[in-house]
Amino acid sequence: MQNHQEHEAVIPRPRGNLPKLCAGVIAAITTGGVVFASPETFLASTALAVAIVTLGSLLHALCLLVEEVLHHRNTRYQGRVRLIPSACGLGGRALLAVGVGGLLLHLMRCSLHLGAQCWELLLLAPVFYTLLKALGVLGPSEVEVSEICQERKMNVAHGLAWSFYLGYLKLVLPRLEDSIAEFCASHPTSRNLWARGSRKLFILIPLNGKISHQLKDEDERLQFYDNLSNYEMNMAGIRGRVYKHSVYKVLDEDGRAHDCVVEFATPVLTLYKMSQERSAGFGESERRQQVLLFYKTLQDILEGSLECRNRYRLILLLDETEDDPHFLSKAILRHLNQQEREEFCLNPIPQQETNSPVAPMSRMPTLMISLEPPQPLRDPAEDSYE
Repeated sequence: MQNHQEHEAVIPRPRGNLPKLCAGVIAAITTGGVVFASPETFLASTALAVAIVTLGSLLHALCLLVEEVLHHRNTRYQGRVRLIPSACGLGGRALLAVGVGGLLLHLMRCSLHLGAQCWELLLLAPVFYTLLKALGVLGPSEVEVSEICQERKMNVAHGLAWSFYLGYLKLVLPRLEDSIAEFCASHPTSRNLWARGSRKLFILIPLNGKISHQLKDEDERLQFYDNLSNYEMNMAGIRGRVYKHSVYKVLDEDGRAHDCVVEFATPVLTLYKMSQERSAGFGESERRQQVLLFYKTLQDILEGSLECRNRYRLILLLDETEDDPHFLSKAILRHLNQQEREEFCLNPIPQQETNSPVAPMSRMPTLMISLEPPQPLRDPAEDSYE
């Protein structure tokens, strides 16, 4: 439970609708103030504001349309010109907004004749909006870009998580239990060191993205034991591609060994190396967010996978534990103990048989067959009490 609370404290939650609520409250307060101050010009002012915003968005979309039609018609849209307007923001919603803006403008002209300054504002505001939008001054903020990428599954972490699942975990996890059984059969001394909760693949995901190719470099209590049997399959033109897992002995504070299959999530190393490449445009703060998103996405994918269910354990390694030289072994043992408790609760140990007589109600039901012919039913005899 403590690990779950620690992870919830660092994993970002999906963004909610609070910005929309704030915008609605601000619009309601402003509208109420304008109505109270000058109710006779409220309709005209509202129509003018809607027209300015609508025309600005329309002009910017037209500028995008020119670029897409002239330079990207074939490469990005395969010559299908009808797809370009909607991609530029000229779809049904934009046209509806223009129609509403025109209607409000008509109502404004009917209720109040526009002065010269209003016409200048109506013309200049959309033009400067388009200019500032094209120059990036009014571009989306980092929060908006992050929200769009997360909603549309466009982050680097989403692709890495799906690649890690489809290209590796979905192939190896279904046969992991059989591989461990074969390993225990060929290593009799290790048979008693495998707890029921340890017969899974423990996947390490360090938050800082740093991965050592040998676990003993991270923690001397992690000792390599042996590899499970190789799993070969033809993949993407490679004949007999080999997949393997390594078995480690994890020593606790008393020196007792616990065998389990442990490995780092290799896509995290990709994120770390991207943060070291200037051309990737990937800083340390972005790497941290992508690692958290990779962990959350992979967790959601595996929880919904029937092939991988109950065959893995994700371990998120936080930065605060780096000062402890045995933080890695302690994290693995903590998950081992937690998994063992969960397995024990789900599958309690059966009681041992004793020589005590079995109670009559606890016996297995038996079928008794009588060879006597059936007898007619008799009325029950009445007992008399004298």
